[in-house]
Amino acid sequence: MSSDPIHTDGFLARLMRDQLKLSITCALFFVTALIALPLLNYFQPEWMAQRVAGFTLTWLILGVLFFPFVWIISFCFIKKSIALENAEAAAAKDSQNK
Repeated sequence: MSSDPIHTDGFLARLMRDQLKLSITCALFFVTALIALPLLNYFQPEWMAQRVAGFTLTWLILGVLFFPFVWIISFCFIKKSIALENAEAAAAKDSQNK
């Protein structure tokens, strides 16, 4: 067995499991936004046709707000991913010191 707790199979398995959960969560947020816009246009056409800042609400969401939303999801994914890795590494080191 390796003396380095960071490179064990258990460490990598836990990290990959946590990363998968994070990836699925972020993907669900993205897919929800992707599906919500056409559904809102279909079920609430009057509301989505409202003018906001010179755009219809549909185009404001699609053309202006969608990209920052994706950037926010990406930023959250990266920050949480790094935090997961650091927490798992700290837990592995703590378990080795005990």
